[in-house]
Amino acid sequence: MVRPLALASSLALLLLQPAHPSTPVANAPTYTKDGNLVAPTNYREWIYLTSGLDMSYVAQPAGAPPPEHSMFDNVFVNPESYRAFLAAGTWPDKTTIVLEVRGAENPVSINKRGHTQSEEVMALEIHVKDNGKWTFFHQDPGGPAMLIPRPAGCYACHEAHGAVDTTFVQFYPTLFPLARQKHTLSEEYLKETSSPAKP
Repeated sequence: MVRPLALASSLALLLLQPAHPSTPVANAPTYTKDGNLVAPTNYREWIYLTSGLDMSYVAQPAGAPPPEHSMFDNVFVNPESYRAFLAAGTWPDKTTIVLEVRGAENPVSINKRGHTQSEEVMALEIHVKDNGKWTFFHQDPGGPAMLIPRPAGCYACHEAHGAVDTTFVQFYPTLFPLARQKHTLSEEYLKETSSPAKP
């Protein structure tokens, strides 16, 4: 015979337990013993954010010859973080943003103008938010995703110019309007892009 007090205690314990226990992020970053990143192999199944062609954050000197070849950058983010950004306008912990570098080719097949992307992936640049901190990794084809340690210039550049949480959301056309709407644009970005005061 079950005593009423024992039954009440058991029911109380059941009610205190979460209905849906927390589970780890499916695409959370993992690392090797020496601190490098285990690069995601399924990133092309993630959410596509944007592509850039021949982007550079350094102005080309006057009279300098054009680059010998063109490059495409394709950017992907893990689906869990994308959904969180849609809700909050900023990135949660365990966000992984992958920038895939491919060559630009012309002519290919029937294409006579413009460029198409090469089959070969030339490199990956991976930006990871883990335990509240952003870290960069670089992966050449066939190699590990190596940690880029501070004070590499990529950190200072992102911190000074990133539109949201040190990331270049200003180049993500589907997310930038959302960040503006949710007022999550960084102070650094707003100062940089604000119009100068009229005299």
